[in-house]
Amino acid sequence: MNIHEKYIKRCIQLAKNGLGTTYPNPMVGSVIVYNNVIIGEGWHKKAGEPHAEVNAVNSVKDKSLLKKATIYVSLEPCSHFGKTPPCCDLIIANEIPNVVVGTVDPNEKVAGRGIKKLLEAGKNVTVGILEEECNELNKRFFTFHQQKRPYIILKWAESKDGFISPEKNTDIILKREPIWITNLYSRQLVHKWRSEEQAILVGTQTVIDDNPKLNTRDWAGKNPVRIVLDQNNRIPKDSHIFNNDVKTIVFTKSKIVIEKENLIFEVIDFKQNIIQQILSVLYQHQIQSIIIEGGLQTLQTFINTNLWDEGRFFIGNTYFTTGTKAPIITGKKLKKINIGNDELIQVRNHD
Repeated sequence: MNIHEKYIKRCIQLAKNGLGTTYPNPMVGSVIVYNNVIIGEGWHKKAGEPHAEVNAVNSVKDKSLLKKATIYVSLEPCSHFGKTPPCCDLIIANEIPNVVVGTVDPNEKVAGRGIKKLLEAGKNVTVGILEEECNELNKRFFTFHQQKRPYIILKWAESKDGFISPEKNTDIILKREPIWITNLYSRQLVHKWRSEEQAILVGTQTVIDDNPKLNTRDWAGKNPVRIVLDQNNRIPKDSHIFNNDVKTIVFTKSKIVIEKENLIFEVIDFKQNIIQQILSVLYQHQIQSIIIEGGLQTLQTFINTNLWDEGRFFIGNTYFTTGTKAPIITGKKLKKINIGNDELIQVRNHD
């Protein structure tokens, strides 16, 4: 590992502190080094608050050292005015002579302009250090800006014999509660994931059967935006998803009037390519990442149209014998771990 890689790795480590809190901004970490000693560091914590470079500069006690230092940033410094001033201007104003960048920002508002501005100001700029790792760090941000859609994570739990739910009977239908396949630790991990992604999507039948809250009650973190498919407005109006606790987007073929500020109805044509329409609307809503939590038809539709990035599925220590079969998915296996008696398998789309 060379010296640049060492400090960009630290930038990545710092940036990860912002997972789930920086949307719609990327996660960014920054380190300032003088004579092979870190004299300042910071990361972007929340949209609208100071960027990583600002926090790093502000943390330097002896500002006179900045004129002889190197600033490391996991993502290209911004060159435009948003909710905060451009970070390029900050670097130039503080006369930091050397800038090392992990990867170029894909946002068309930046996209190389920050690097160009620094070079024109006479800075020594190095780009592309641990580029793949820096791209992976912001896979959600990159997917959103390059593919004009959210980063898509498919998630479900299945029994040992391959079912995501048992055969329905009258008692189950009347209860409108989920039937748990996994243990408490796996369920807590799912809530952690929800806090890290911007939105969560389920189909009509999942809401009718389970009446889910789709929140992060088992983990400290922000609740995701709830997205629900309800073509014919069949979901009971006393369902948790209509409680106005968090922004909720309902895809339907005909809008209904419910006076709630956090409830948005989006009309789409269910006879056309449903997934593409959904993703297009979510892009307009600035949704960078989404967990698809079912049911089977919803999950399999994303798989069949090849519009997914990661699959995360649990195999619980449960047998159903009959019921709804689990989705069929193939991809590059990322990891396989045990959580108590549960097994978690994570895959990445080959494409």
